[in-house]
Amino acid sequence: MRLNPRRVALLVAANTALAPFAIDAYLPAMAALAEHVGASIHHTELSLSVFLAGFALGQLLFGPMSDRLGRKPVLLSGLVVFLLASLAITTVGSLYELLTWRFVQALGGGACVVNSAAIVRDCFSGREAAKVMSTMAMIMMLAPLVAPTVGSGLLYLADWWLIFVFLAVYAAFLLWLIGTKLPETRAPGRPTSSFRQVLGNYASVLRHREGMGYICAVSMSFAGLFAFVTASPFLYLEYFGLSPALYPLVFGANVIVMAASNRVNIRLLRHRSPQQNLRLGLSIQLGAAIGLVLMVATGVESLWTVVPLVMLFAGMIGLIAPNAISSLLEHFQHMSATAAALQGSIQFSFAGLAGVVVAAFEIDSAWPMVLTMLGASLIANLGFRYLAGHAGRA
Repeated sequence: MRLNPRRVALLVAANTALAPFAIDAYLPAMAALAEHVGASIHHTELSLSVFLAGFALGQLLFGPMSDRLGRKPVLLSGLVVFLLASLAITTVGSLYELLTWRFVQALGGGACVVNSAAIVRDCFSGREAAKVMSTMAMIMMLAPLVAPTVGSGLLYLADWWLIFVFLAVYAAFLLWLIGTKLPETRAPGRPTSSFRQVLGNYASVLRHREGMGYICAVSMSFAGLFAFVTASPFLYLEYFGLSPALYPLVFGANVIVMAASNRVNIRLLRHRSPQQNLRLGLSIQLGAAIGLVLMVATGVESLWTVVPLVMLFAGMIGLIAPNAISSLLEHFQHMSATAAALQGSIQFSFAGLAGVVVAAFEIDSAWPMVLTMLGASLIANLGFRYLAGHAGRA
């Protein structure tokens, strides 16, 4: 099937951006939401962890269904669940209700995002798939940058509930857009799988040495990034004394580097394989993590030394993620959504774990963040080289 790469990238990026908006848009309203449900802000922040857990589970559950039933039925059903759960959140009156509906919302979000990579793999392969993944990733990276600003504006206009109304409207817009503009991309006549076969498919991915190398690379790199995201409010606002007005600008600089590395990735793919670009991104990211540890160990950490290294670490996601995911799916063309589901579930599970590790050490220091970032990067590099090192030298 031949589709316009830019059109596919725009459609799947708009779909995939739903999750970052659901995660980040309500952060400015956390205190107001905590007051409404009668809980502490720390307990209310559990809604973020619950969302990540539901998001990971949703991908595991609905990835195989996408391979069995088709991309559009599962994708559209996920959007309906997300829409209804978003509206339900506007009526919650307790922390238990909030956590319950955030979990349901995340299940729908997982059903949506797991289809994005599978749709790209249905339509493209090899370098072309990696290029479309890069374009898609660059577009969706704007979501975490824009979402808190949108949330702050909606909070100013009304209250926290308007943020979830906005998410419901966004889901409704995607229902119309994907329902009318995107054809079914799953090949007709593809054999379906029983529950036992689904478990066997997951097991086959877990047993695939090279595939697990790609999963390890992208998941642990993302975990390192999430360690920074979790620690960044304390690190920038309290530890370095950055003003709240400047925080979004310094935080957003990471997104700019990610977008730049995506453009570099697209250009490099003209002459290099996705695996070679992946190895390059992992190496640079490890160097940035080592630099951060050295800054803290020598006591010279400051905004001027830490921010550039964090930008370099985070920016390499633009080289790592699209190449790792496209390389993984090359080996599972017959069950691309299942493979993408397992990869996404592992990625978000380790991201949540990294956040817990950073938050567990309640000390006024950058050590928890930098050590978690270094550990994640080391595992990403060693895992890729051990499990898929021959591909990295292609």
